[in-house]
Amino acid sequence: MSDTSFHVIDNEWIVLKDGTRLAARIWMPDAAEGQSRVPAVLEFLPYRKRNGTAPRDESTYPVFAAAGIAGVRVDIRGSGESDGVIDGEYTPRELSDAVEIIEWISSQPWSNGSVGMMGISWGGFNCLQVAALKPQALKAVISIASTVDRYNDDIHYKNGTQLSAQFSWATTMSAYQSRSPDPELVGERWEDMWLERLEHEPFFMEEWLSHQARDDFWRHGSICEDFDAFPVPALVIAGWADGYRNTPLKAVEGMPEKAKALIGPWVHKYPHFAYPKPRADFHGEAIAWWRHWLCNEKTGAVDLPQVRAFILDGPKPARWRENDPGYWIAKETWQKPDMLTLSLDAHRRLQENPASSATGHAPLQSPLDTGTAAGEWFTLKPDAELAGDQRSDDAGSLVFESDVLSAEQVLLGQPSLNLILTSDAPLANLVARLVDVHPDGTATRVSYGVLNLAHRDGNADPQALTPGEPVEITLVLDACGYRFAPGHRMRLSLSSAYWPTILPSPFDATLMIDLASLRIDLPLLGDHQRIEVPEPANKDPLPYYETVEEGASSRLIERDLREGVTRYKVSEDTGLNRHPGNGLATRDTVDQVWSIKSGDPLSMTAEAHYTCEAQRDGWQTKSAGTLRMSCTQTEWIISESRQAYHGDRCVFSRERSARIPRDHM
Repeated sequence: MSDTSFHVIDNEWIVLKDGTRLAARIWMPDAAEGQSRVPAVLEFLPYRKRNGTAPRDESTYPVFAAAGIAGVRVDIRGSGESDGVIDGEYTPRELSDAVEIIEWISSQPWSNGSVGMMGISWGGFNCLQVAALKPQALKAVISIASTVDRYNDDIHYKNGTQLSAQFSWATTMSAYQSRSPDPELVGERWEDMWLERLEHEPFFMEEWLSHQARDDFWRHGSICEDFDAFPVPALVIAGWADGYRNTPLKAVEGMPEKAKALIGPWVHKYPHFAYPKPRADFHGEAIAWWRHWLCNEKTGAVDLPQVRAFILDGPKPARWRENDPGYWIAKETWQKPDMLTLSLDAHRRLQENPASSATGHAPLQSPLDTGTAAGEWFTLKPDAELAGDQRSDDAGSLVFESDVLSAEQVLLGQPSLNLILTSDAPLANLVARLVDVHPDGTATRVSYGVLNLAHRDGNADPQALTPGEPVEITLVLDACGYRFAPGHRMRLSLSSAYWPTILPSPFDATLMIDLASLRIDLPLLGDHQRIEVPEPANKDPLPYYETVEEGASSRLIERDLREGVTRYKVSEDTGLNRHPGNGLATRDTVDQVWSIKSGDPLSMTAEAHYTCEAQRDGWQTKSAGTLRMSCTQTEWIISESRQAYHGDRCVFSRERSARIPRDHM
């Protein structure tokens, strides 16, 4: 069934069993008002349907509705216009609320009883987690830029290292949750709802820092804990330029009968409007997926190859990466890749089966500001948020290279590094980067991995190093799809710092690398087919809103040579933009400064300031806050302040702080 007519229900109240009202926006096929029954797709987020995700919602759900699929976009409890207060990320209450919503959708007179769930990031996470609870009406999911392992492949921790993105995300969540409901929908109770949220919202950073190892807090919602129990088909999508690049391959490895993977060159955006290009026709992909699993139509979705991936062909760092060179491939069945194993020859060059091997040890103690060319873990734009030319970071690293390649080497999968090392401190970090060195010397990061060495044997029970005692290390790098061209060289760069991507260990440790033990295994592409992945017909799919005031962004590195201090500064201003339908004008700003002093890992500080503004016809609200972070050898120190204003009147002010013991990090 396909129908080109639909209508939008701007706000529908879904009442949960405990009386909580959740706010939904629904794109409804007109056929559902007659004798026909239609399937529905749910997206469940804390990002405000009226102004937060409205542009991308309005690019997708009208297309679904025109294809006979209802779109139901619901704000999580305590966000947007929904009642209550959010209680964290992916909590049991959030997931049980989603199960109730699915029951509500399937019981509506317009529903055919089949529901899909999808989303990117938060919505990509919770659709997998809700599916694992096995609600009867949920038949399939599409998960974009998500994770199956909340500890190791989310924005918080990575192999026991603390990501700076965790602090940035805590700032973002505090900002998002500080925004008021819209009185146009909730009426005069809007200010009471707002004050309730401001007073009772979790201290996100304190909660996340209280779980530094992989405990039950992180196992909850990690579907990798029991892949076999996952009940429904899952289309899992990610981009190589995003932090969530590992998930599609992990999904097909863990549940090969249920998952299909699609990996493009993209940042953290939906594939039909993401950069770098080429884009993918997400709408066509999704409609075929939904109509197969929700309507029992033969659309070919079940016959998709297990893995489709874009192979990057030597992109160079740039101020703006509009298009990445490369090509699409398919692997009908994903299998563990064959590996190209490189080790060091007597001249410390990376070689396959070297005639003679390296001997001896090499010291590694990187400057603490090594890593400023890393870009962001969580990328939204294809500019300086992406990794830059690696030569500046390589200057503070231990570097090994291959000879100039005479033939191409094409990779797909996760590289793995093995070596033996000693440390002069009980805690230290190790970072490995696989780099493509172009003939002109430009260095492109292909893949990287980080490891808190106390987590060398697992993340649940970290163990400090014994200084001077050799330990064998396996460090698995992130997944990549990449072609090293003839005339290029492969480079392995090792560092003991990667700031500000990961926060420093409490010690400025020196590592001694046993050169004879070093081996890197590179996953070869192997058997595959070249394919075409259709691009969207609409080259400009996002709606345009009125720009009242222009926004701006900047990213600066400041080095105080006299004081030996490096500061990494990020500023983002969305500008003031007005929605043409509901008239709400909003603006968000955030300024972050990371600082570290040479030779002193305990000098690390972070500070972020945010403001969120909303206005309409004489009504205006603003929230502002500051989050700070520093450390001692044994503690993380955090503080948060927040103010909220209705017009010029301050209606809320609070400060809170915490000192949290460092657990092997």
